[in-house]
Amino acid sequence: MGIYAESAVFLERAMYAVEMEDVYTAYPKTSDAALRGIDLTVPREKLVLITGPNGAGKTTLLELILGFLRPIRGRLRVLGYEMPKYSRLVRRKCSYVMQDFMKPYNTPYTAREVILMGLAPYKAPFEKISREEQKLLDFLLEFLDIGGLLDKPFGTLSGGQQQRVMLARALLRRPEMLLLDEPFSSIDADSRIEFAHLLDDIRRRYGMTILVVSHDVSPILGYTDIIVRLRNGRVVDVE
Repeated sequence: MGIYAESAVFLERAMYAVEMEDVYTAYPKTSDAALRGIDLTVPREKLVLITGPNGAGKTTLLELILGFLRPIRGRLRVLGYEMPKYSRLVRRKCSYVMQDFMKPYNTPYTAREVILMGLAPYKAPFEKISREEQKLLDFLLEFLDIGGLLDKPFGTLSGGQQQRVMLARALLRRPEMLLLDEPFSSIDADSRIEFAHLLDDIRRRYGMTILVVSHDVSPILGYTDIIVRLRNGRVVDVE
């Protein structure tokens, strides 16, 4: 039985999005653990801020959750699935917006093409989007106020506009969990507050779990359900 067929045994929606028990991980070809002794439980449908100084392990934690890194000790479950066994399945259920989403001016793709790339893992070459996907896309264009950007080269958009396009691409996949790495780093102060409010709207509208890595806590602090503080590869506080 293949990995996706085997997922049918999970008949009930897991209560927790992330469950970690004494988890350690390390990058390949390194001897030192990048994360050590992580105990963390994240209920579903929460907006979670992961913060800490540079080098604390914030991005590493997202990579571990997505299965890009393997636990070398401890137990990790994501959306109810044991990791790393179900890494491929979990990644299909998640959307990840990396920190370096900004693209140069001469990027050849339009905003429309960038958004539709979010469906690439689920489509055959040249396959058209379905009526249901088009309906969701139309909603996202209005919800994120980016309908007028579709035919513009992605690299010519402002940081805030690129951020919204990447968010539309992530949401078009209808993920159960959205992971964002430093989403405020490339946008101005006013846009940061607006974007934080948008994330809260998304969580409420879709019942989605959202994990936000950010060293700048001020834009999102008033919207978070859980704050996870990391230092030197360890969780030092959860509130």
